[in-house]
Amino acid sequence: MGNVEKPIPVYTSRGDVGGILVYPYIYNPTGEWIGWVTPEREVYSVLGVFVGRLGNPPRILRRRADEYQRPRKSPPPRPKRIYPPATIPLPPMMPELAFDTIDVFIELPQLLHTMDSGELKEDLG
Repeated sequence: MGNVEKPIPVYTSRGDVGGILVYPYIYNPTGEWIGWVTPEREVYSVLGVFVGRLGNPPRILRRRADEYQRPRKSPPPRPKRIYPPATIPLPPMMPELAFDTIDVFIELPQLLHTMDSGELKEDLG
């Protein structure tokens, strides 16, 4: 994945910044932790729920039908909030997605939420 410390923008298919990857952690554009990526490019939420795969160019993709029954994984230690870079490179040209593939940041953004929000939030109190 290259330089471990370098922030990598994760784009949406529309060319917006959906997240920032500082391997292995994925943050939202305001710098809050929303997930992580495995060495196999699988993306999981902060609660260990499978979200999709990190594509190339970087965007988070998921098959419409079949990837919902994966076992939860234990999340890595909770990272500190980051301060996103002031400038982000323009997005690369994004190839069209096949009908069976969705862009998670566009169609299922609720899968990537912070620790203190989301439908699957565990009671932290």
